[in-house]
Amino acid sequence: MASPDAHKASIIDGKAIAQAIRSEIAEEVRHLSEKYGKVPGLAVVIVGNRKDSQSYVSMKRKACAEVGIKSFDVDLPEQVLESELIGKVHELNALPDVHGILVQLPLPKHINEEKVLSEISLEKDVDGFHPLNIGKLAMKGREPLFLPCTPKGCLELLSRSGISVKGKKAVVVGRSNIVGLPVALLLLKADATVTVVHSHTQDPESIIRDADIVIAAAGQAMMIKGSWIKPGAAVIDVGTNAVNDPSKKSGYRLVGDVDFQEACKVAGWVTPVPGGVGPMTVAMLLKNTLDGAKRVIEQ
Repeated sequence: MASPDAHKASIIDGKAIAQAIRSEIAEEVRHLSEKYGKVPGLAVVIVGNRKDSQSYVSMKRKACAEVGIKSFDVDLPEQVLESELIGKVHELNALPDVHGILVQLPLPKHINEEKVLSEISLEKDVDGFHPLNIGKLAMKGREPLFLPCTPKGCLELLSRSGISVKGKKAVVVGRSNIVGLPVALLLLKADATVTVVHSHTQDPESIIRDADIVIAAAGQAMMIKGSWIKPGAAVIDVGTNAVNDPSKKSGYRLVGDVDFQEACKVAGWVTPVPGGVGPMTVAMLLKNTLDGAKRVIEQ
């Protein structure tokens, strides 16, 4: 008899899946370039010099280079006026070679994020955060031009791992505009039965335990324990939380919202942190940019 501890969940390798997607994108970009003499263009706008934002942005720019997408770099000072930033967005809206516009969040306190994001042309909203794109996502029979990258990446991980969503019970932990809410809407569109658990939910454990699919996006380190997971469930962990770790040179390590070690003993599938959802977010950004470009170039 195998001991009960012998169960090991399948680890969903987000890095490998993202790499496969990037190869597919590179192939399509080559095709556009050969057939039309044009390539997709992505403008990445960053305001100020937050370390984490800087590293995200350089990662995105590098990913563009790798698949042949032209990246337009817009670096603005911390003190930039809201009106100047919006002016810059309008300039990019008007540039025909720019098919996607991404404004790295968070923006400095003196700038109204919502105001800036709603100025991005709907056709170039590769982050999928325009209220109209989210609104269409929420409505039956409507299709947004773009889906937000992280939620789209979560569903892509499920489908490429052969996990069907239709008719399944899915629980989303967290209700942010960036992940929780749109991923719940996407699951609903894919015919799952969806429950959203948040800070005011009573007895979240029993709700999560009932789920065939768990998407954890609460931003709380290792909040979801192994005992909360239904045996065989698919667990997608969106959390990236820094916890102290003196053994690391940086003094910290990254963990998800799920206790990975425990989850591996119960779940059917689980994504690691790092190396799960993270690489998919960037791959989906590239995919959105490609799709936006194809809409324009192939017309």
